[in-house]
Formats: sequence, structure tokens, C-alpha cells
Amino acid sequence: MRTLFSGEAHVAYGQIYVSSEAEGYDLGDHFAGQRAGLCGGAVPGHLFLLTGTHTGPVPLTVELGETEPPLDADAWEDIVEVSFRPVSGETVLAEWGGDAHPLDLAETSYRVRYQCRGLDEAHDTTRVAGDPVRDEYLLRFWPSPPAADRVVKETSHAAAYWHAFAREQPPGPTPEERADAERRAREQAERAELRRERDAWGGRLPSDRLRAVRKKLRRFQGHPKGGLVALDAALVHAIDAAGADDQRALAHWAAHRACAEAGIGGIDWVARALAELDRGEPYSGPLDDPRRLRDAVFADARVPRSPDGAPGLPQAAAFAALVDAAAGDPLEAALNALLAVVVAHDADCAPLLAEVRRTFPATAVAPKERSDDRP
Repeated sequence: MRTLFSGEAHVAYGQIYVSSEAEGYDLGDHFAGQRAGLCGGAVPGHLFLLTGTHTGPVPLTVELGETEPPLDADAWEDIVEVSFRPVSGETVLAEWGGDAHPLDLAETSYRVRYQCRGLDEAHDTTRVAGDPVRDEYLLRFWPSPPAADRVVKETSHAAAYWHAFAREQPPGPTPEERADAERRAREQAERAELRRERDAWGGRLPSDRLRAVRKKLRRFQGHPKGGLVALDAALVHAIDAAGADDQRALAHWAAHRACAEAGIGGIDWVARALAELDRGEPYSGPLDDPRRLRDAVFADARVPRSPDGAPGLPQAAAFAALVDAAAGDPLEAALNALLAVVVAHDADCAPLLAEVRRTFPATAVAPKERSDDRP
């Protein structure tokens, strides 16, 4: 036998657990359908161990063998066996509301023997470190196919009580019923997530391309809340459905319009950048480096300022539109540059978005809803 844990484990309410999944511990569920108390194994991936001591440290040894170990019944007052299979690669001995001690158990089927002595002597007591030991426990694992739980030896009144408790618990769901319930719960959660996503995208699910660029879509704090999707979700979906040429053209249009709205289009190095954008060339300085661009913006007195002396929001949005319009992904470029010009416009954006639809007819009509848009 190989020792996985040996020492004093802290118990509370006379409970300690073996767990391979992070979820709550319900006493009745763990003993559902069992004949044996003391060690509940009815919940997959969990063992619910009962002790005589109510609160405090108890001596506990956990062992793993390759085959069934000798019973050693004379040394222990109460012995039960259950089956156990971890449901993840990490199994721990979990103290009630406290520490967790790793147990080196593979994801395979085990037989578990829980051996106890001193249950009656320690019943409902509190122990602190250094107090005399009243109860002790040994938990042994070995590979074995699933089998019914059993009471191997019963001596104490406490064990008799918990065996009677276990036999009062109605049978739990079968593995097939549990799997079906988990499947239905998973499907329900997936449908709810799709509904939330659909609502967030204006009443229809985004395409895979929109999902792919979602994390790259720019946000201007408070301008507007929810971004371009909140302003005109139908237009976002229409831009997504348009071809790459239309998307790239829209990005360039938005950069020009944003610079004009912000009053920076006539600055020589901004005009040069717009021309480079239209020709599909890399930006020359200072647009070729974010730090150089920032220095140029603050150094050039021709850039309109807000009362505090810094460039205003329309100007910041216009420079963002210049950067965004050159993005490698045309959809990302179009959506980010368009949001930037909305912010630079700094007024009712409905006429501006209507102008987009007139200028780029491919964006005038939202694509038809797909069947998978209805979760």
C-alpha cells in the first residue's frame, strides 16, 4: 500500500470529504440508495466521510493499493466499503471549510474501505491539538469495478445510527438519468447563453467573423455606451455581410470623415497619412509609431484643444480612426473606424449612419436572419 495522506485532518460537524469536483456537499444525496452509512459514495466524484469528533483534528491515513488489502478487521470497530471514481484529474481530501490535501488518484474505478474506531467515545466532542486521541480513521483505495456498498463490520452505536440513516434515503438517479439531467441542464445553459448573445447583438446572433473580431472592437468610454452595436446593430450585421472591398472602403471613408469632423484633415502630416491610407501604403511618421503620434499630437498647435489644453475627444477619436482604418482585418477596420467617426461627429449620429447606408449600398439592408439565429 502507498500512503497518500497521513496525519491529523481537521473535521467540522463530524465531516470530511474526498472530492474531485468543486461543488456543494449534501449529506442525503451522498448516501442515497446505500445500505452503509459512514462513507457516502452516491454522488459521482465525491466521498462523504463521517467521524465521531464534531470539531477538531482527527488522525487519518489514506492509502492506495494495487489489489484488495487484507481486511484487518480485529484492529477496527466499524468498516464499510463503497465504490468511487474521480471525475477529474485532481482529487483532494477536503476539510470542512478548510484546507485541501492532494490525493494521487487516477480517473479509474476504485473500491474504497473506510475503517473507524472510537466513534462512540468521540461522539460530538471537540478536540484541539494535543488533546488525547479518541477516534482514528483509515481510508483505503484499490482498483476495482463498481459494486454495491456494504457494511463489513458494525460495532458502535454511532455506526448503527448512520447505517439506519443511509437506508432511509431514497435511491438517487441512475447514471443514465444523471447523464440525461446533466445533458438537459447543459443544453438549457447553452440556449440561455445564445439568447444573451442574441440580445447583445441586436436580436440576432453574430457571425463567426463578428465573434472573431469582438475582442478587438474599440470602446470609447461612455461614447456611446455599448459601442456601435448598441447604436445600430442592423448596420453592424450589414457591414459584416458586405464584401472585404466595401469594408475597406468604408474604413477609409470613416477615417477621412473623422479627421474632417475633428478639424485636423488639413494638417499636412494628417493629410499625408490619409493619402497613404488610400494608396494602401504603410504610414510614414508620426503615424508609424504610437509614441511618435502622441508626441506629434501634443506638440502641434494646429490640433484643436479642449479647455484643459489636451486634444479633445473628437480629435482623439479621429486619430483612433486613422489607426483603426489601417487594420489588417477589413471588418475590424470598418467597424472601429466607423465608431470613431461617430464619436468625432459628437452629435445625433442617425444622419451620419444614414449617410453610410447611402454611400455604401451593400450596408443598406441587413442580411436575412438565419435559422440558427433563433435559439
